[in-house]
Amino acid sequence: MNGKIYAGIGGWTYEPWRGVFYPEGLKQKQELHFASRHVSSIEINGTYYSTFKPDSWKKWREETPEGFVFSIKASRYCTNRKELSNAGPSIEKFIHQGIEHLQDHLGPINWQLAATKKFDAKDMEGFLKLLPAKIGKIPLRHALEVRHESFKDKTFYDLARRHNIAIVFADDDTFPMIDEPTADFTYARLMRTKEEIATGYKLADLKSWAKHAKNWTKRGDVFLYFISGAKIRNPSAATAFMQSTGNSPST
Repeated sequence: MNGKIYAGIGGWTYEPWRGVFYPEGLKQKQELHFASRHVSSIEINGTYYSTFKPDSWKKWREETPEGFVFSIKASRYCTNRKELSNAGPSIEKFIHQGIEHLQDHLGPINWQLAATKKFDAKDMEGFLKLLPAKIGKIPLRHALEVRHESFKDKTFYDLARRHNIAIVFADDDTFPMIDEPTADFTYARLMRTKEEIATGYKLADLKSWAKHAKNWTKRGDVFLYFISGAKIRNPSAATAFMQSTGNSPST
């Protein structure tokens, strides 16, 4: 049985979206409610910079509809370090800030490495062993976003596969594009939206990505986000992409 495609954006608070994605006059506190009914997933980016209280996680779960999921960008204190295998205390702090309160709205965790971080098999294996399989009774899924060409290495792919870690697929001019089936789900970030295109990507390109995503569902669920690029166009890219896949938002 094939997996499900979840598509969306990074974050939900962005002033230029007001009057473009968000209707004029919509209160800021209603933006998550609105966004979560127009895309099927959101990558929470604020967690890269700071932690949040349990009440915040509960509130986010309560404001979003059934079937909607969040992915979470892991703290930079876990990933922006010389030796990843020493990140244990930072990982514990990140994992136990309250994310379990998302319950069934919890999607994968994206561990984004610095662009300068090179592949070191021993250090990487030590890091992957630190990533918990679950929190309480909730299973965790982990994705690793690498940004250095040295990670284009079969040893890395085999290591990720052994730990069921998805390697983030990045459509970007700068970072390596790796499409390897290393986990039972796929995580993709499309970062080439252009402001002069109303849907961020040309419709033909979105249809092509939709075809890719449907193929990826053979591995399991697909989590795909329109990130960076011309950020103002990312919501329209996500909604147009979902139409191309034939999937509606969680409503």
